[in-house]
Amino acid sequence: MNDEKDKLELTEGSIYKITSLGGRDQLLETEGTFKGFISIGVDETGLLMKLSKNHGSMAGKIRIVPLHVILLIDVVAVKENDKKEDYKGMSHYVG
Repeated sequence: MNDEKDKLELTEGSIYKITSLGGRDQLLETEGTFKGFISIGVDETGLLMKLSKNHGSMAGKIRIVPLHVILLIDVVAVKENDKKEDYKGMSHYVG
């Protein structure tokens, strides 16, 4: 996977099916459109997912899936990343 085209990243607007840990040793499936990342508390991050019609009355609602409970992510449909890479090759100060 050294080719630039082989790189895969979560992109806003893409459709994913996520299997994560639910309550009491059950798995939770979330299918929908990825809307971005969100900070949960001080040191936790989650995925914002707009639920698909497969979720019945919950369709269109936003679900936050904490990263630490995700077991796998199936890529259903990819939306091309529209972000410009203005900062590519630019050095950054970390101090």
